[in-house]
Parts: sequence; structure tokens; C-alpha cells
Amino acid sequence: MIKSWDAIIIGGGAAGLFCAGVAGQLGKRVLVLDHAEVLCEKIRISGGGRCNFTNLHSSPANFLSLNPHFVKSALSRYPAKEFIQLIQAYRIAYHEKHQGQLFCDVSAQQITDMLFAECKKGGVHIRNPVKIESISQESGVWLVKTNQGLETAASVVMATGGLPVPAIGATAYSLDIAKQFGLNVVAPRPGLVPLSFTAGAFQDLNDLAGLSMPVRIASGSKGDRYGACRFNEDLLLTHKGLSGPAVLQASSYWIEGESIHIDWLGAVEGNGRFNCDQLFDNEENHLKLTENILASVMPLRLAKAFAAQQNLLGCKWAEVSKRNRQALKELIRNWSVKPAGTLGWKKAEVMLGGVDTKDLDGQTMMSRQHPGLYFIGECVDVTGHLGGHNFQWAWSSGYVCAQTL
Repeated sequence: MIKSWDAIIIGGGAAGLFCAGVAGQLGKRVLVLDHAEVLCEKIRISGGGRCNFTNLHSSPANFLSLNPHFVKSALSRYPAKEFIQLIQAYRIAYHEKHQGQLFCDVSAQQITDMLFAECKKGGVHIRNPVKIESISQESGVWLVKTNQGLETAASVVMATGGLPVPAIGATAYSLDIAKQFGLNVVAPRPGLVPLSFTAGAFQDLNDLAGLSMPVRIASGSKGDRYGACRFNEDLLLTHKGLSGPAVLQASSYWIEGESIHIDWLGAVEGNGRFNCDQLFDNEENHLKLTENILASVMPLRLAKAFAAQQNLLGCKWAEVSKRNRQALKELIRNWSVKPAGTLGWKKAEVMLGGVDTKDLDGQTMMSRQHPGLYFIGECVDVTGHLGGHNFQWAWSSGYVCAQTL
């Protein structure tokens, strides 16, 4: 006997399970299907195992999309504070780590357990592992054929995520279904991903592996796919080049062939700790060595490297001409390097691109061409900055979708 549901949700990850729980508690008959043996693996590995589940400051400004206005409705109807209230209701202890990023005190498993509990409250049926063989529509009814039989529903929600971390089962299935039904797909590429560099790009910094400091990093430009960015974040120097949160943030805006730009003093200056112009113009420093002046605002090893690049290592500040001071300042404040590429889907945290938001209703996440077909979460052309914003998009998009199923 063929069972009929109000909604079949394809994908039992963050967006899919959250949407299912909300819809079930609104009285809808919901079935979740997933091909994985174990659900919510991306939640499990996120945030070092503690899941950066949202961000206190999550707003439309924290998202990339060809239509930057698309996220506004969902984020306003289900903001971060709503999910935090849910976390608190389940008495999950959490803490703020950096710039509004919220993490579980104990384990990411608490988020997964909460999602399953919410689904149980709503009487949601979850079936996995199951293979989806086809999705079609006949006479206004959606047909989902699986290796376990045929299911029918009034609506189908695609929530299979994106392409990052194929080792845990990531696929392009939502994008394939979008194409099947004629929706446009913005070409996907890795986001929040480490960048690779050529061997010769860091000759002057090779001895600084392991050094970390906050910087201001800039990438992209106004004419690029998602425009330009500027972040104050921590940068890590490695044997292979640059890594850390600063590079991950910049990677989402980086276009192949372009350089990224680093102001090594921008983040420190932005915190109000010092004024860069005063540092370089202060004549009270005239008897100090160049590297020691720089070391007052950056690690000594890095200060020596910059002084050495300008042949100023061991020089007293009084011996440095205004022209050379300006050149040193320019080197530090506008240091640029051209990445060779990214480390790809295996290392990416998110997917850029996805189902074109022009083909979706921002109020409901439903396809404009096919009533009853929805796309939520990472498979949509909406990508958050580092720091919990992508999980917030999963919650927000799942919530607004559930209201109309």
C-alpha cells in the first residue's frame, strides 16, 4: 500500500531534521529519507566536535548570494535568538567563543539529539539508509520512488546539503533535482576552504611556520561574483603558506588569478590598541631598533622578517629615512600574495553557489515554477561567513519552509 504524506524531506541533516520537527509539530505528516547509515555527520564534526550552532550577530550582511536580499525574510522570521531559546529549553550548556560564535560546552551530539527529540514530538518518520531512485510529479502529487518502495506526498523538500566533505556522504543530489525540474543552478565551488600557494610565494616567511596573529584580510572586488570582503580574523603561517580563519573567510570571495591582501596591523589597530601612523612617526623611538619597534605590535619573529625584507634589520629608527619608513609601512599594511588554488571539496566547510534564489520564493523556499517543491539549507545559493552563520541558515530556511508545508 502506497503511503501518502504531507511532506517528504530528502536529507536528514541540520536543515532537513529541523524543518521536519517544526512541520510535524504543526500537525503535518512528515517522512524524512536519507541515504546515510548515520545522520547528522556534518553536525558531529563541526566546531571541533562542539558544533558552532549559530552566531549572536547573524544578519543578512553575513551571507553571500547572487541575490543578497534573499535571506532577509527567513532570518527575520527565525533569527538566532529563537534557536538559542530552543537550546536553552533543552538545557544545553553553551558558550561564546569569538565574535558571537556559540558552541556547545559538551558535545555536538547534543544538537543532533535535540533535533531527533523535536522530530519525535512531531511524530516525524525517519527512514535511513534508503536510496532515492526517482522524484516525479503526477496530477499535483509528488512521487518518490525508493529502493524500499513508492511514497507519495503533497510536497517534497530537498535538504541534502552541498558538496563539501564527500567522505561523509556529500552529494549534488539536490542540485540534480533542481536541474531536472528546470531550475537554474549557480555553479558550485568550495567555500570556507584553505588556499594553496606556490612554493616560492613565501620565501621571506618560510621560517615562521606556527606563528599566528590577528590581521585584516581583503579578497575579491566589486565586480566579482560576490563582491569584495574585508575581515579582522586570526591568520596562521604554515609550512605551506597561510591558513586559519582569516584565509577561510577570504576564500569565499577569492577569484582564481587574483591576489589576497593582508594588513598585518589592521586588526590590532581596529581594536584601538594603537595608531599605526603614530607608531611610524614617533621620534621617541629614534634609538630603538626597527624590528623592536615593530615587535611592540606583532610577534618578534615576524617583525624581524619584515625588517629584513627592507634591509632594515638591526638598524636604529633614527637611521631609517622617511622614504624607507614609508616603504616598510606599505609592505606591512598592503602585503599581497596570489593563491594557486584551493584545497577543494575535501577540506571545504561549505558550498558556494547552488539553486538560484531567483527560482525560489524567499518567504517559503518553494520553487516558483513547481508548487510543492522546496529547497532549503546549503543546497541553495546562500553561503554564510565562518562562525555559525551557515547553521543559522539551516534553521531559518527550514523554519520558513515548514510553515507552508
